[in-house]
Amino acid sequence: MDDLASLDYFSNAELAQDPFEYFDHLRSRNPVFREPNHGVVAVTGHQEVIEAFKNTDALSAVNAIGGPFPPLPFVPEGDDITEQIEAHRHQFPIFEMMVTMDPPDHTRARSLLGRMLTPKRLQENEEYMWQQADRQFDEFFDNGRCEFLGEYAKPFATLVIADLLGVPVDEMDEFRDRLAGDTRPRVGALDATPVETNALGYLDEKFSGYINDRRANPREDILTGLATATYPDGSTPTVQEVVRPATFLFAAGQETVTKLLSSALKTLGERPEYEKKLREDRSLIRPFMEESLRMDSPTKVDFRLARKRTTIGGVDIPAGTVVMLCLAGANRDPRKFEDPNEFHLGRKNLHDHVAFGRGLHTCAGAPLARVEGHVTMNRLLDRTRDLSISEIEHGPVGARRYAYEPTFLLRGLTELHIEFTPA
Repeated sequence: MDDLASLDYFSNAELAQDPFEYFDHLRSRNPVFREPNHGVVAVTGHQEVIEAFKNTDALSAVNAIGGPFPPLPFVPEGDDITEQIEAHRHQFPIFEMMVTMDPPDHTRARSLLGRMLTPKRLQENEEYMWQQADRQFDEFFDNGRCEFLGEYAKPFATLVIADLLGVPVDEMDEFRDRLAGDTRPRVGALDATPVETNALGYLDEKFSGYINDRRANPREDILTGLATATYPDGSTPTVQEVVRPATFLFAAGQETVTKLLSSALKTLGERPEYEKKLREDRSLIRPFMEESLRMDSPTKVDFRLARKRTTIGGVDIPAGTVVMLCLAGANRDPRKFEDPNEFHLGRKNLHDHVAFGRGLHTCAGAPLARVEGHVTMNRLLDRTRDLSISEIEHGPVGARRYAYEPTFLLRGLTELHIEFTPA
């Protein structure tokens, strides 16, 4: 067998479909391993990934989305390249978004999300979820079948976040049409195409309009709350500083939820014994979703740039090194999870997965994604029975055909066709 470590993770279409053997192989060489094609240090061990997430002093998130693409806009010099990073930060993909920020900018941007996502707002949004789940099911319920991503997961996730952020009711259909059916190439394309500088242009434009309007003409609505949010020190952010956390939450939340829901439902369709258990005991839905996150992390990898010489797992990491934190690999580390490549509902340490990251950059939408999963699975079980995977579309048991998005960054099915009997 050819040495898996020699394959180019960033362009290999087969690895994009199934990266787990590759991550296992790298881990067997060393949980912190420099791959030979781009000089990227791949961290596949659970303990080592957490160590790296915590090391925000030496590891910058400036390249969190792009990884090694495009190449660094400068030649690293010395053991501390912090000043070089700051001088060239504007040349990195989506540098203006929270996901690529470092403290103190990240801390300030994250604080605005906390002022947007209040307990009261989240509770109201959960009430909307229950209603929207039923409305979404109603669209295809009588057919006894659906393509789950296009007919449920994408529109559901889009409309839930639109409600959370206060999009006016009369514009909901526009958001659904524009975003839920979006089939543009995703980030992490295998042709090394850098992420667009402003991949969220439509959302930026819409929310900038909302915020400007509400600052000029305050109303009793959620958007006015966003428009008047302040930093912890009481200072007022610019319009763009309000818009960017909101729009990133919109885009990232849709991606994460769609992928989580489809992964969980695929498992449910393949394993009727779990459908039976969840129907008998709804309290098992939450651990079922956590194990789904561990097995199929919506984000396969996350990136950091070493701004200071440091170590991870005892391995020397020079300043200027691109570090790839393999969340999907860490979540199947046999040193942490027994029988890691099998789905176990009763796993005792299932909450130890790193699907949503750790530390400062823990996914801000994680609580939202979990509630959307809980609501969806409950209503699905309420309204259907005899869930199954479509053999016409995906082949018979034992010879299934599934396709995943061709990206090195994210892991999500392109389609999931299910069949059911309306309850």
